[in-house]
Amino acid sequence: MTDSSPFSLEKDALPKHIAIIMDGNGRWAKARGKARISGHRAGALAVRRTVSTAAQLGIQALTLFAFSSENWRRPQDEVDLLMKLFLHALQREVKKLHKHQIKLQIIGDLSNFSPALQKQIAKAQALTANNQGLVLNIAANYGGKWDIVQAAQQLATAVERGELDASQVDESTFAKALCLSDLPDVDLMIRTSGEQRISNFLLWQMAYAELYFTSAFWPDFDEHRFAEAIAWYVNRERRFGCTGEQISQLLTTASE
Repeated sequence: MTDSSPFSLEKDALPKHIAIIMDGNGRWAKARGKARISGHRAGALAVRRTVSTAAQLGIQALTLFAFSSENWRRPQDEVDLLMKLFLHALQREVKKLHKHQIKLQIIGDLSNFSPALQKQIAKAQALTANNQGLVLNIAANYGGKWDIVQAAQQLATAVERGELDASQVDESTFAKALCLSDLPDVDLMIRTSGEQRISNFLLWQMAYAELYFTSAFWPDFDEHRFAEAIAWYVNRERRFGCTGEQISQLLTTASE
């Protein structure tokens, strides 16, 4: 690619579905001599930046790993604070998401959340259900193994009731019982903080995803770093010789 104009890179080359493991809030805070909760608050700002960037670029779906099923093992005071942050973020941000036509979906086993949080989740999803822009998925109390098991249970129940024959269960049937079955599989998975594993995240949906790891802690993940990750994906998938600057140009053009 020799033409560096933003129009030389078609938006079709961009990933349709991006998943992010938002890692490093605690280490970011520790490096600054602050309490872990300050890292989570800074991470919330990074979420806002990332959602805005994805929406402006016309990405179809963005899935953020907010709270894994393993995170319940953290100290109780930290879990309590995370739940409060989650509730406050829903209350504060949902109207902004709705204004920008972003559809919000929370995926995971929500039964362990407080009634107040479950009520707010249902309210937020109902408000944005018909929006036609970016689909923002927040994985909360989610695990890839849990997702596969609950899908297997759904299909086993259908077979038991005579609604489905066991011979009809194939990859397509199974995929429809998983979370995010209405969206394309993940094209690009990003993990911050230098860790290089997928940590039980979207195990089925990321079967053919490109995996991008950055040493930046999540609170430091900004528009420039997001653009670099997307440019890396374009080069891996399409070999267009794309640069982060070109992605940033697309972002600037979209905001005009």
